[in-house]
Amino acid sequence: MEPRPRRVPFTDRLRVPGGRDGRRMLVVAIVDKVGTGLWSGAATLYFIYVAHLSVAQIGVLMGLSGILGVAGPPLAGRLADRFPVTRVLVVAQLARGAALLALLTTNDYALLVLFSALGALPDRASSVLTKLFAARVAGPDRIRYQAIQRTAVNIGWAVGAAGAAAALTVGTTASYRALLLANVVSYAVIGALTLRCAEPPSPSRVVASPATAPGDGLPPTASPRVPATPWRDRRYLAFTGSEIWLFLDDSILQVGFPLWIVHATDAPVGLAPLVLVLNSVLVIALQVPLSRFGETRADARRLLVPIGAAFLTGGVALAASAGGGPWLATAAVLLAAVAFTLAEILHSLSSWELSVALAPGEAQGAYLGVHGLAQSAQRSLGPVVVGAAVSAGPFAWPVLGASLVLVCLAQHRLVRPDAAPAVTAPESAKVPEAPAI
Repeated sequence: MEPRPRRVPFTDRLRVPGGRDGRRMLVVAIVDKVGTGLWSGAATLYFIYVAHLSVAQIGVLMGLSGILGVAGPPLAGRLADRFPVTRVLVVAQLARGAALLALLTTNDYALLVLFSALGALPDRASSVLTKLFAARVAGPDRIRYQAIQRTAVNIGWAVGAAGAAAALTVGTTASYRALLLANVVSYAVIGALTLRCAEPPSPSRVVASPATAPGDGLPPTASPRVPATPWRDRRYLAFTGSEIWLFLDDSILQVGFPLWIVHATDAPVGLAPLVLVLNSVLVIALQVPLSRFGETRADARRLLVPIGAAFLTGGVALAASAGGGPWLATAAVLLAAVAFTLAEILHSLSSWELSVALAPGEAQGAYLGVHGLAQSAQRSLGPVVVGAAVSAGPFAWPVLGASLVLVCLAQHRLVRPDAAPAVTAPESAKVPEAPAI
């Protein structure tokens, strides 16, 4: 009798970079998104039916939370350059849980705004910290790790959203509170799992400090290196600024498609949620296979051309969806959804690789923290831009697509290998080179 083949764990079959800690952090990401999916679908309804807030009050609450959350990425990146990233991440995860749990203690509007805003800060911070951990633990395989992680979190989000939909059929105060508590429990679980991860090597924490003395491992003629700062790196700031526009795919898919389907096309209203389902299915199916096209800085730069083409295709298809009956509108909307999803997948690969490759090792956290501002800014700016496009009519979508093409081409030139980083350092921070011997 032949021996039964040994079962290979799913994460091993995926060849997850980073070894055991890489796989463990992948589980952290999945649990995190399951909990977030449970709560996000119920948050607005909780504030309406449990806290008894008006729509206007909820809008102000979310707006103020978003403003404070913008500070999360750069603050997290700076801390991760000075302290172990796993410990900073645990603090952020527990702070998210504490702020969310505090919502159960009051229905006072001012306190709800305060707790929501305080929760937004570590929430945005944890995203950057997770990416930073991935960059350090996966090393040269960081793009594959990011692709696997992105696939996993889409699955986790779908599971959480499905659980929320089932719970919301009950529609009681207890069911809303149960979803909130389930998300709090998820933060405690991922905090415990993160504590079991070994701290990955950090270039920013092994750079020689000005206090380095002879005998500390540096040659006598070596000069301590002054850590770079992203706020003086004009190229990185320009790159981050262009990223705000390229992240618009999120608002287009989440906000633009539902509004456009309902107000400008003859497509059935039920197509709106199906677009999001299609988006998730394509990300799960294609993110990992396509990751091989963005494994190096040169690869990531080349991806900017098809990204621009996908954006333009999506814009033209959305415009076409307003010009026919239900069947043409449905086909055009689905084509646009596929195009924008493909742009989203490819841009996630290009953006991630370039954001790390353009950052000096000794300030990797600070640089990725600044890059995290792009997504935060898009969450505030994106719905406004997309809403204006819907109001302007069909012609606005090709124009928006063309503007995204121009940004892709500008970024393609900006990140070319012969473009030296434009870093301006104060005279007091400049360190003279060691004399040649």
